[in-house]
Amino acid sequence: MQFRASHILVKDKALAQKIAIEAKQGGNFAMLARKYSTCPSKSKGGDLGWFSPGQMVPPFENAVKKLSHNRISDPVKTQFGYHIIKKTGIKE
Repeated sequence: MQFRASHILVKDKALAQKIAIEAKQGGNFAMLARKYSTCPSKSKGGDLGWFSPGQMVPPFENAVKKLSHNRISDPVKTQFGYHIIKKTGIKE
């Protein structure tokens, strides 16, 4: 199984919560990623491409597994900061 996701990575929990609310209320996820994310993926609108189980840190991977297609997560804390994740694909 493979997953595809985009994310926005920030260090501040309050900022992550603000971005998640904006994204869930219809904000353009790719534009929000370009504006706020500290990850190099921001140049691609946060797109991380396809990945298999075990390629991402467990809290991130678990959040992606639980998300429905095209849904946006609440902030997910990892050692890198706070991620707002949008699940964009799944392949068996």
